[in-house]
Amino acid sequence: MELYEQLTAQGDKVRSLKTAKADKADVDAAIQLLLKLKVDYKEVTGQDYKAGCPPSGTAVSNDRQSENGGEEDTVDPWNVATNSAKGVDYDKLIVRFGSSKIDQELVDRIEKVSGQKPHRFLRRGIFFSHRDMNQVLDAYEKQKSFYLYTGRGPSSQAMHVGHLIPFVFTKWLQDVFDIPLVIQLTDDEKYLWKDLSLEDCHRFAEENAKDIIACGFDVNKTFIFSDLDYMGSSPEFYRNVVKVQKHVTFNQVKGIFGFSDSDCIGKISFPAIQAAPAFSSSFPQIFKGRKDVQCLIPCAIDQDPYFRMTRDVAPRIGYPKPALLHSTFFPALQGAQTKMSASDANSSIFLTDTPKQIKNKVNKHAFSGGKDTIEEHREQGGNPDIDVAFMYLTFFMEDDEQLEKIRQDYTSGILLTGELKKMLIETLQPMITAHQENRKNVTDEMVKQFMTPRPLNFNF
Repeated sequence: MELYEQLTAQGDKVRSLKTAKADKADVDAAIQLLLKLKVDYKEVTGQDYKAGCPPSGTAVSNDRQSENGGEEDTVDPWNVATNSAKGVDYDKLIVRFGSSKIDQELVDRIEKVSGQKPHRFLRRGIFFSHRDMNQVLDAYEKQKSFYLYTGRGPSSQAMHVGHLIPFVFTKWLQDVFDIPLVIQLTDDEKYLWKDLSLEDCHRFAEENAKDIIACGFDVNKTFIFSDLDYMGSSPEFYRNVVKVQKHVTFNQVKGIFGFSDSDCIGKISFPAIQAAPAFSSSFPQIFKGRKDVQCLIPCAIDQDPYFRMTRDVAPRIGYPKPALLHSTFFPALQGAQTKMSASDANSSIFLTDTPKQIKNKVNKHAFSGGKDTIEEHREQGGNPDIDVAFMYLTFFMEDDEQLEKIRQDYTSGILLTGELKKMLIETLQPMITAHQENRKNVTDEMVKQFMTPRPLNFNF
């Protein structure tokens, strides 16, 4: 009944905001809360909400609620947590965030427009949600190009394998569509949020840039920048930051990001800095002052609140809304209840780890979906949906048929947990060793080249 009454009140609030022609961001925020309440209501009652029809009968729980203890997954730019061993419920998250599912039809369309086999991240639903991707493809088919924007918050010198996910996919997009890319290193953000010196944050940005460059990006089509460096040297970038700041209220920022009165003012104004790279006029050296080049942002879905805000502001300051492609989270070794974190050495496989460290971490810490004894496992099989070794293979093993055979063999009990972990170790070790070799070849001069504002080898 309490949920029913909350829903009724929220529906009234949405109607009154629309009648009063309130600010679009306030209306959108109210609608998102209404949608979230509807999902919660159905989970608790097993019924769709209908205005004027209070819940009937005994409340029932679906399997997912039992799994999660009835609690909502926590997903924001700083925290990811769920009670489910399977990880975050991404279908529910799509409803909560109001994005669109990447279905097979869209995957097929990307293949048709790009002329390339879809990346394994698309084939396997690792990139699972989007905003306006069809619009980007419509324009591309009419010879109207776009650019890519992604980023990294440099909170530590060493990156882990989960940090590679957006960059691996972004490189594929850059290659198949032959388009420019800007990569923002938010060293300012990490200084505001973490107990780090400004000098360390800037140094981490340059160190992380080496790992990003080692992914194989084309220097002629890629601009990497540190906020601490670029914002002070680019009037156009700073002007866009100020435009966004003027069009977002403190109330909206508190509602979107959960800021409190005790947060420093730097945090409150930071979202405008993450928004600015989504506008082509922030990079006059690349786009020659054009304001109409659309941006596509591949990122993990926890970054979406920044870009919901950006998409709301864009038309009000005369720019196209950025499109987005959202990825799932890369789970911690201990299980999919949270994402891999650079602050916990045992939850992460770092890009600096030796083959021996990788082997030890996987064998010791990777959560298993197998049974307690070999006899039980042979008889009942394992659960690949909660097994971290299998989850990691879905990210890094290219061969779809081989991956499906592993799934079937593990589920049937033919494949043991130790054997599955061995397959993961044999996949990760050469991949990370190759990355380390590539990183060794990245010189300070190369970093400077990537991070110098300059024209890119592209004509719009």
